[in-house]
Amino acid sequence: MAFETLIEVSELQALLASGADIVLLDCEFELSDANRGPAIYAEGHLPGARHAHLDNDLAGPPDGRNGRHPLPARVALAAWLRAQGLKQGQQVVAYDGSGGAAAARAWWLLRWLGHREVAVLDGGKPAWVAAGLPLESGLPAPALTGDFEPREPLVAPPVNAEAVLANIEAGAALVLDARDPSRFAGGPNAMDPVAGHIPGAKNRFFRDNLGADGRFHPAERLRQEFLALLSDKPAVLSCGSGVTACHNALAMEIAGLPGARLYPGSWSEWISDPTRPVAKGDE
Repeated sequence: MAFETLIEVSELQALLASGADIVLLDCEFELSDANRGPAIYAEGHLPGARHAHLDNDLAGPPDGRNGRHPLPARVALAAWLRAQGLKQGQQVVAYDGSGGAAAARAWWLLRWLGHREVAVLDGGKPAWVAAGLPLESGLPAPALTGDFEPREPLVAPPVNAEAVLANIEAGAALVLDARDPSRFAGGPNAMDPVAGHIPGAKNRFFRDNLGADGRFHPAERLRQEFLALLSDKPAVLSCGSGVTACHNALAMEIAGLPGARLYPGSWSEWISDPTRPVAKGDE
């Protein structure tokens, strides 16, 4: 059975114990220190996992106008995945220690490449450790190159800044912003040189998808919460740089609400052009 959204610790443990051929991606990352994620990985990760660096592996190069974490080129991402040993149809499990924020980005990217067999470990590394399961340290041996090739995307096409700008007036879709409420409202913070949000957007903090244990809420609860925000409109998912927006994409998929479109550049791209409008508070 393929896992396509979430996988429980017990399910992953059983697969590994059975000798199933799985690619494990450790997506540890800290925005304030890009070197911290690899260090945390080296200190302790799930057995056999390989580190996926948000800046280097799960994003393309920023140029000052395309946001902090632009989408990587599909061919480059596919080549990196092959180097991790990924084969066609092989199960991928992504995890991190931050509620799935970066792991959900890996999930979305793999689906963007047409790979259906990818899931996020519900509860992440903390849930694995809480279950008394082992970690390993150090770096893995090089993998045997896989045969993965990208296929037709399994996600809706991403949108660009021009489409988001046009939607402000048209109002055909609702922009859901995954940043924390203070950043969304325009409070001071170190990440955003311009504070606020895209006019007409609503806030859906990605951590609202999780319970106190760091695991995703049940599908029906997520469904009702997203439907209450959307009011029958399709969703465009945004955040600071197109990362935690993928967490909302995953939550909506769990809730049976597929089809949301990612705005990869998100707020960090939006504010690179001073002519684009900015709202604050509840605007």
